[in-house]
Amino acid sequence: MDSGARRRRVTIVDVASRAEVSTTAVSKVLRNAYGVSPAMRERVRAAIDELDYRPQAAARAMRGRTFTIGVLLPHIRNPFFADILDGLQEQAGKADYQAIMIQGGENPQAEERAINALVDRQVDGILMVVPLTSRPRLEEIAKDVPTVVLGRHERSPVFDSVFDDDELGAELAVEHLIALGHRRIAHIGQKDKSRARPVDLLHTIRAETYRRVMRDHGLDGEIDVVATSYTEEGGYVGARELLGRPERPTAIFAGADLAALGAMAAAHEAGLSVPGDISIAGYDNTRMAALPNISLTTVEQDGVVMGRTSGRLLLERIEGRTSSVRFSVTPSLVVRDSTGAPPRP
Repeated sequence: MDSGARRRRVTIVDVASRAEVSTTAVSKVLRNAYGVSPAMRERVRAAIDELDYRPQAAARAMRGRTFTIGVLLPHIRNPFFADILDGLQEQAGKADYQAIMIQGGENPQAEERAINALVDRQVDGILMVVPLTSRPRLEEIAKDVPTVVLGRHERSPVFDSVFDDDELGAELAVEHLIALGHRRIAHIGQKDKSRARPVDLLHTIRAETYRRVMRDHGLDGEIDVVATSYTEEGGYVGARELLGRPERPTAIFAGADLAALGAMAAAHEAGLSVPGDISIAGYDNTRMAALPNISLTTVEQDGVVMGRTSGRLLLERIEGRTSSVRFSVTPSLVVRDSTGAPPRP
């Protein structure tokens, strides 16, 4: 016998034979359909595990489901996205759904190609994380494929929204720095590449809240925003620019932890200590923020809850819900060692 010969693929008929049930019963178990007894479900599941059966995606699509959820991410560098995926898979996995991840890229054209790739693969639903696409285009997609948008604050009758209360989160961070005694507080934000309305974008809301809180405390003249990107490189470049000011800030509020890490690198490169010479706060409370050598003060927005909620809403949409849902996470401030009182003159 040729050892290199391809093993015959296990079919639904094989599973039915091993479990001593009909193929219809196996199909019902695979679809989590109503009317399957716990004993039969257990018997079929045991047969599936024993035979290592994996249904073909194309065949499942012909029956109306692929049991896959497409996840559109801007990129895979932000560790906060991992928390979202953990929550999504925890929820979707209970219904035997798998997540297929794809990067949207840094411009609307690349993102559109990524979205089309998910649609072409007949995913049952799509989770879009901070997409650049305009709302009319999102609604066009959502009319064909159940869709949840994470990170944007829009209201839409055809897709669901999951987002953080970005205004409260930014307010917590800036108020914390002011309470420590800082006056020269700068903000590292993100350049706008989105086709959405600015008022619906998290980075716009965080930057505008920073400005509002500074004005509320009579610090209009100290407002200083550098728009780069929510990446380590963006934070580094933004901090380099801020530290080159004739009067450098004594504190920086970065709109994301990754940008805060880049700002820390720039501060250390300039021979400054954190927080002795400059305080730095971030946003996301990624796992890296808690590392002892980083110990970043940051805003917690619970990505696992956001991912889990997105999964639940997508499954509800897939099962037929048509009413729109908006879910907001309430953030909190996690104070660590990267912030302290400003240096004495």
